[in-house]
Amino acid sequence: MDTKKFEDMLASELADIKATLTPMSAQNPQNPSDWEAKFPDINTDTADKMDVADETEEYETGVSINAILEEKYREIEAALTRIKEGTYGTCEVGKEPISEERLLASPEARTCVEHAS
Repeated sequence: MDTKKFEDMLASELADIKATLTPMSAQNPQNPSDWEAKFPDINTDTADKMDVADETEEYETGVSINAILEEKYREIEAALTRIKEGTYGTCEVGKEPISEERLLASPEARTCVEHAS
């Protein structure tokens, strides 16, 4: 299997996720896989109540999106580590090869289709 192709796919996806997370989240310098959604910088004393409500709603949406993207970010980092370790493409449960079709659909997959559930 050509792991270079998957490494490039994963690196590109990781960069896309990081580009999405950066404006709405802060990355923990001690743990680059940890992202915290940023609360909007709004002065609640002087701001219109509707603006505060809108910003709060946007923050809550950002927290949800942040959690999903952060998990995907970690999965991709783990897949890149498996490539470096030479274990990429091997099912973590049954130790059999993961099909290339599955990896093309989900390059961060840890298991074969049979063991995915």
